[in-house]
Parts: sequence; structure tokens; C-alpha cells
Amino acid sequence: MTSIFHALAAPTRRQLVEALGSEERTVSELAEPLSISLPAVSKHLVVLERAGLLKRRREGRSFHLRVRREGLQPALHWIEQQRQLWEGSFDKLADYLEETKDER
Repeated sequence: MTSIFHALAAPTRRQLVEALGSEERTVSELAEPLSISLPAVSKHLVVLERAGLLKRRREGRSFHLRVRREGLQPALHWIEQQRQLWEGSFDKLADYLEETKDER
């Protein structure tokens, strides 16, 4: 899970994941709107791939990439656990404040 958060920590890598959306794209297509070199884009893609967030397919000399939605599951599960924990804590705080309102 650490590798997932590390991979998504960089704005460029998040932009690449967003650009893929639900479509498969080539490395060149992903690099086109970015203001960085093709080798730099490739390095970012390797980080995302190692984190299990991308799937790469080779067709001739081109690499086609797509997002592996299942790669995000460990992070989504952890985030959901944290959300439930914090919501529960806020609910308890709200109950406590309501109970002690008359005392203040």
C-alpha cells in the first residue's frame, strides 16, 4: 500500500492516471500534453506500474497502458477504514457536545 500512495503522491503521476481514465493509451499519447520528456514520462509510468496501478501491453513498437482498478483496492480499503473511524469520532463528539450543551 505504501507503494500505491508513493506512486500517487506525484502530481504528474496522478495526471497520467487521470488521463488514462477508462481508456487504453500509448505512452506517446500520454506524453503529448505534458511538458516533460518522453523518458521522464516513462519513468513515471514505471513507478505506477510497479505499484500495480497500470497494466502494459506491447503491440509492435508501441506500449499501450491502462489503469488496473484492482490495484487501487488496498488504498481504497484503508481510506474507507479511516473514514469510518473519523466519522465515528465526530459523531461521538457531536453527541457529547449535545449532552453537555445545557451544562455550558
